[in-house]
Amino acid sequence: MKTRFSLTTATALVIANMVGTGVFTSLGFQVGRDAAGNPVISSGLALILLWILGGLFALFGALTYSEAGVLFPRCGGEYHYLTRMYHPSIGFLSGWISFLVGFAAPVAAAAIALGSYLRSALGMPERLSGALSFVKTPSLFAIAVIVAVTAVHALDKMLGARFQNVITVLKVVSIVGMAGLGLIVGKSSHLSFALSSGAAHDILSPAFAISMFFVTFAYSGWNAAAYVAGEMEKPAKNLPISLITGTLFVIVLYVLLNLAFLITVPLSEMAGQLEVGFIFASRVFGTGGGKVMAGLISFLLLSSISAMIIAGPRVTRVIGEDYYLFRKLGRLTGKEIPAAAIVAQSALTIIYILTSTFEQVIVFIGFTLNLFTFMTVLGVLILRKKRPDLPRPYKTLGYPVVPVLFLLISVWILTYGLLYRPKESLFGLAITLSGFVVYAIDKKLRPATFKPSPDSSC
Repeated sequence: MKTRFSLTTATALVIANMVGTGVFTSLGFQVGRDAAGNPVISSGLALILLWILGGLFALFGALTYSEAGVLFPRCGGEYHYLTRMYHPSIGFLSGWISFLVGFAAPVAAAAIALGSYLRSALGMPERLSGALSFVKTPSLFAIAVIVAVTAVHALDKMLGARFQNVITVLKVVSIVGMAGLGLIVGKSSHLSFALSSGAAHDILSPAFAISMFFVTFAYSGWNAAAYVAGEMEKPAKNLPISLITGTLFVIVLYVLLNLAFLITVPLSEMAGQLEVGFIFASRVFGTGGGKVMAGLISFLLLSSISAMIIAGPRVTRVIGEDYYLFRKLGRLTGKEIPAAAIVAQSALTIIYILTSTFEQVIVFIGFTLNLFTFMTVLGVLILRKKRPDLPRPYKTLGYPVVPVLFLLISVWILTYGLLYRPKESLFGLAITLSGFVVYAIDKKLRPATFKPSPDSSC
């Protein structure tokens, strides 16, 4: 009998995928600095609005994906949805990006952040002396964590699920406590949250739109349960519950935590800084307490890393079932674990850790992933028109307003990404389109004896 992920694990997967690197790091990049060294966005209202708008964007996506997930309840997320909604080649592009960067790059970003926080907690130098001096200390910590968590999930599925549930609960309790303490005992940063001409200027500025890349990265993971739909108990019922409940919970958590950050830490101290949580904790608890809190945050980031190491390989596994070139990645162990896909994703993660900066990773994956979520939500609208006969145990709440608003926000983000971060955005687009070449090669090399798995697999 197949082992299945429970509703609890699926919801924990959503929360853990969402709550992690972004909320502890992205505020510093949202504030940023201009050429004169001043914060680019200086309005508290604009910054909180970013997190509210990002939360609504994620919620609209979760509501719409729930319909797609019950229509096509197989592992793979966008890969499977776009294959069924448009054409196998379009689905393959999504799977290609998921394999190359969609999960490996966010895991790398989370691991880099974990390593940075852990280095601060331990008071270690930026580089160690001796044979390991060619790699930064945070990168060494990041790689060690990736190897350890990969081993857990590649060896025992249920052990990995229990590990995920426990560290997600610890993460949520810790963040609620952190936000509460910040709101109660944090020293005022004297930041204004009033509606003013300055706030309106910030909201209408290109910097506000670009900051949405960091916010949508922080909220990314709202669709996490969709990647394991085929391994869930009662997916038609539990998939919408896990997506919507997890997303709503994280919206409240994020707004409260960022409010605590903003009223406690002056913008000038956060601007351009990766370790916002450490800066916040140092002001609330002092230098010693800040180091302890940095250690705690680094531990909490394990939850995000673990969740993405669960979700990502499920996409790769389905690609391996369907495409000849990736067939070895579709194999399961005797314990029903896609171990080869897990190891492949972690190997890519380590490459990103060693070669990319945090900010480059975020903008690059932000553009490509927003592109495919846009196409998935658009596909739900198209199917309502073309296939009204399809059984829909769940229908998108607020249809058609909810998916249309999601699409409009997506277009806004993608447009500003192309205009103001063209290098990263166009590189992401080029990598995406290269998937057509791989798709064509697979079709040419595929022997007649190779048969894709049926939709019921996974």
